[in-house]
Amino acid sequence: MPTPLISTLLAISVTAGTGSGPPAHADWEPVLELSDEFKGDALDTEKWHDHNPGWKGREPGLFSPDNVSVGDGMLRLVAREEIVQDAPEGYHSFTTAAVKSRSRGLYGYFEIKCKPMRSRASSAFWFYDHTPEIWTEIDVFEIGGAAPGLERAYHMNAHVFHTPEYQGTVEDHLTFPKVWNAPIDLADEFRMYALEWDKEAIKWYVDGQLIRTLENTHWHQPLYMNMDSETMPDWFGLPEADELPAVFKVEYVRSWQRRDCEDSKIIPDADPSKRAAPPEEQEAP
Repeated sequence: MPTPLISTLLAISVTAGTGSGPPAHADWEPVLELSDEFKGDALDTEKWHDHNPGWKGREPGLFSPDNVSVGDGMLRLVAREEIVQDAPEGYHSFTTAAVKSRSRGLYGYFEIKCKPMRSRASSAFWFYDHTPEIWTEIDVFEIGGAAPGLERAYHMNAHVFHTPEYQGTVEDHLTFPKVWNAPIDLADEFRMYALEWDKEAIKWYVDGQLIRTLENTHWHQPLYMNMDSETMPDWFGLPEADELPAVFKVEYVRSWQRRDCEDSKIIPDADPSKRAAPPEEQEAP
């Protein structure tokens, strides 16, 4: 019987030839540190945090590890109407969920099969890191599955907050948003969403269809992978009581890097929670 590591590697490799997985224009190898089939009954804490060590969530929704679970072959991220005793100032009424990788990756192909929650609370898949020298972010998607008029809107973005050459702020920085409108409500079914990221370009895919290409002018920093739900009061509106609890379901996340890309990296981070989070990161990563 194959070991769990070999079984996972085989599953990821076979999938690449059955309609999902990276495009055929390059030679790819799986990245196990940023891949998970969620087949057990608990989150793999060697790969993931059940919260974001540097951020409490977007006010008023507080990230809660209690809203993160694995079972029935999937990761479940829940948004609830909930009052938390002794919550930090600004957090009230709602709890949401976040899962953040322990490793960082630079360049690759990253695919998630998921079903966004039907709520004004967001369902999101994104990458970022923040250091004193550089802070960048790539949003594969942010979806408000019950946000009025935005149920089919697939929001993509890439941010540059600061680099050695550019100094922005949380409120005023470089941002490159775009929206793709799906033929059905995005919370209706599981779909595959993917990001291809290399030195030259960033590409977004839905069910294998290329829907956006952005020139890579700034995003050359190893980034953490994130799956989360947030309250977006100024964008999607706060969730209604009859929407909650709502669940963002993830069947798998799979990652690959090109064998011929010498600049690709995977950087293990044994305990990123010990790295001091800058004040800006508490505002909005």
